[in-house]
Amino acid sequence: MKIRIFTILLLFSSFAYSQNTAHPSGQSAVEEGNKATVFTTAANTEFRLTLTGTLAFTPFGQPFEDQPCVFVDPAQTFQEFIGIGGALTDASAETFAKLPVKRQEELLRAYYDPEKGIGYTLARTNINSCDFSSGVYTYVGEGDRELRTFSVAPDERFKMPFIRKAMAAAGGRLDLFVSPWSPPAWMKDNNSMLQGGKLMPEYYESWANYFVKFIQAYEKAGIPVWGLSVQNEPMAKQTWESCIYTAREEADFIKGHLGPALEKNGLANKKLIAWDHNRDLIYQRASTYLSDPETAKYIWGIGFHWYEVWTGGRQYENVKRVAEAFPEKKLLLTEACNFPFSWDTFDEWAWGEQYGENMIHDFNNGAVAWADWNILLDETGGPNHVGNFCFAPVHAKTEEGTLHYMNSYYYIGHFSKFIRPGARRIVSSSSRAQLLTTAFLNTDGSIAVVVMNPTEEKIAYRLYVGGQAVETESLPHSIVTLVF
Repeated sequence: MKIRIFTILLLFSSFAYSQNTAHPSGQSAVEEGNKATVFTTAANTEFRLTLTGTLAFTPFGQPFEDQPCVFVDPAQTFQEFIGIGGALTDASAETFAKLPVKRQEELLRAYYDPEKGIGYTLARTNINSCDFSSGVYTYVGEGDRELRTFSVAPDERFKMPFIRKAMAAAGGRLDLFVSPWSPPAWMKDNNSMLQGGKLMPEYYESWANYFVKFIQAYEKAGIPVWGLSVQNEPMAKQTWESCIYTAREEADFIKGHLGPALEKNGLANKKLIAWDHNRDLIYQRASTYLSDPETAKYIWGIGFHWYEVWTGGRQYENVKRVAEAFPEKKLLLTEACNFPFSWDTFDEWAWGEQYGENMIHDFNNGAVAWADWNILLDETGGPNHVGNFCFAPVHAKTEEGTLHYMNSYYYIGHFSKFIRPGARRIVSSSSRAQLLTTAFLNTDGSIAVVVMNPTEEKIAYRLYVGGQAVETESLPHSIVTLVF
């Protein structure tokens, strides 16, 4: 059943959840009578990020093996949380521009308002065109290696106004990172922005300066840039914009050109993200960059995508391997989406569960942030200049001027709405494989525990914090956030 967003807004505005301000201290983190507020999204119900109950902690003794439990320990803290968000692509911006003003306002509120929406704080956008652009474009003229013709004019009609509105809706700040899919064709050995190819070494300096020009142009236009990735999917030859780097080539480009160019131009504070591709090769790539001190000093973090499922399954543990080996560097998912797009499968519950499962595992394995792909697409799953149509959490039927929310929007919201920047991940341990869980301690002292049940079974369980627990149940194919 499709739930219109104004219904959700009424639900969100009808309550304020409990804020426990006690300092975490193991078993004394909650006291008898403290309340946990429960928000639920579940298949075959009308629950969509819905307030479904308030539970009181009471003393419980030793749990037994036949009692499913989730154990939370706020005394054990891990990585600091940065944020969750999605990509503000050309496709999203062009679709947004076709909507009536009221639907535009609804979309911005739904994504960026932390009370009436799901509180996104992170964003990504493309440098030059990508597959989710209506056509192929760059910012310079043919052969202009000095970048004298550089201009972001192609972004000024749709994308830049859209990003400004998103930033305003987020309260004036949105951590934006930028990513190229391909350098201009004339810088590459295949003379095309499409079908892979490589950046020719004689253009390394020009391409590094291209990043600088882009960041400077956006910031001059009132759009702060928080970070950048070196190359979207550097091991993928795609029918759309793409460019191949081996790990060694990417490391050499960073240490010899991109890092120094950022530093020289006063942009060393921008978060430089390497890899930006799947979990399958993440350790090999990260270890190549980070075992070289001259490369590692420029890298803030390692980005990854979830599409390694094409090669046989999710490889969540690879993220943990990087976190263990290089704890000083940040890890973040930089792109994810479901595909191929079809209205016939729009309501399949598995779409949202993909997000819940991936986000729980990625955070538990050390990720500090998570960025979905397009935040909005049209009724075709585009626009897209190569027919690579996919799902977004929200789709517009532009001729009707309507918005349609996938269950993935609500699954993401179970994290982004209740886990806020600056939070610390804490222990959340399940006694049943059927219950997936993660938990964070927010800076205001509130604790958000996410519990997901991807099975057909209703599971009664206890949520323990020290010797105190609440008794509740997990509906089939559901996700809940408990806040206390």
